[in-house]
Amino acid sequence: MGSVAKNGLNNYVKQLQEHPLRTKVITAGVLSGISDIVSQKLTGIQKIQFKRLLFKVVLIEQLTSSPLNNLVFMIYFGLVIEGQPWANVKARVRKGYPSVQYASWTFWPVVGVINYKFMPLHFRVVFHSLVAFVWGIFLNLRARSVTLIKP
Repeated sequence: MGSVAKNGLNNYVKQLQEHPLRTKVITAGVLSGISDIVSQKLTGIQKIQFKRLLFKVVLIEQLTSSPLNNLVFMIYFGLVIEGQPWANVKARVRKGYPSVQYASWTFWPVVGVINYKFMPLHFRVVFHSLVAFVWGIFLNLRARSVTLIKP
């Protein structure tokens, strides 16, 4: 492996270890953008459509509603469902939210691509609802499993 590639990989791994969530978000966004550019070129589009690139449905959903929905769910679960005090909920969210959001960013884009690219229009809502059903079970189990070590 060339030294430039090796240095790039080492720097990427270092960033991944020091800032895993940020690094994975940037990686997913860059790969999504490159994928769209390549697909535009392969389908014969002469001039790259940046509006399409910047406002893809899956990308917007994952950068806006996904982080907020998961955060609100974890707070609601702790405060309302479990009746925990705010200090406990805050600590549990700090501990568990990054892994939940990472799971979301690895799971939902795949679901979105399958839904928008392969599902017939009349099955999209049903497909999304079934997947959301499974995701809801995951979120509940994940929120319940986050435990704190008590001093």
